[in-house]
Amino acid sequence: MRGLDRVVSKAGEHLARHLTRPDHQRLRPSTSSPERLAATLRRGDVLLVEGSSRISTAIKYLTQSTWSHAALCTRTPIDDAGKPTIGECLLEADVTAGVRRVPLNLYWHQHTRICRPVGLTDDEVDALVAHAEARLGHQYDLRNIVDLARYLIRMPPVPNRYRRRMLALGSGDPTRAICSSLIAQAFHSVSYPILPDIESLPSKDPDCLHCYQELLHIRHHSLFVPRDFDISPYFDIIKPTLSAGFDPHRLQWSETPP
Repeated sequence: MRGLDRVVSKAGEHLARHLTRPDHQRLRPSTSSPERLAATLRRGDVLLVEGSSRISTAIKYLTQSTWSHAALCTRTPIDDAGKPTIGECLLEADVTAGVRRVPLNLYWHQHTRICRPVGLTDDEVDALVAHAEARLGHQYDLRNIVDLARYLIRMPPVPNRYRRRMLALGSGDPTRAICSSLIAQAFHSVSYPILPDIESLPSKDPDCLHCYQELLHIRHHSLFVPRDFDISPYFDIIKPTLSAGFDPHRLQWSETPP
């Protein structure tokens, strides 16, 4: 089995280099300026990225979503003077480089979305960031690359109930992270929900026979995908243009068509 694992890992490395080449023709432009994105992003936020590479196409197909990648903001990109900075403020699991720090300008010309957890204390944000940073240097689960590559040969009609499982076929080795699993683990470490399984149980209150109580069950981190942070009821969607004080009356419209 070890020999087979080496073959699969080696194949994954070659596939990773091929599949992560960006396709600039498919790149959707950012919907906010780099300055506004930097000024809006906060420590603990999750930044979703659409992506344009071949592997992004596979992830978006399997998850039926716009988003193919997720990164965690580990440092608010604002300097002491309140101006945006370019430094390494994001932590992500990259297919070829593994878990690493990257600057915001890597993504600020791409279509992105800020997902912000609500209600966390500063200590809890510190704890989830520390949990993610402890994984720096871990490698991407290259078995997932082999799995995803099958869906680039022909886009087969995979039933919805199986698509999420296609992204959970990795080695199970906790040192081999994928982007959304890495971030999901960090939030689970501070008991913050993303998309938990909800169990409804009859209330034990004798005065309320028709009442129910909800129990949340944490789903396994390998089953999370980037879109889950977008549709989660526990994350705010922050749009830099609106947070900067958008006024539609100040827009200048051309009377001639382009």
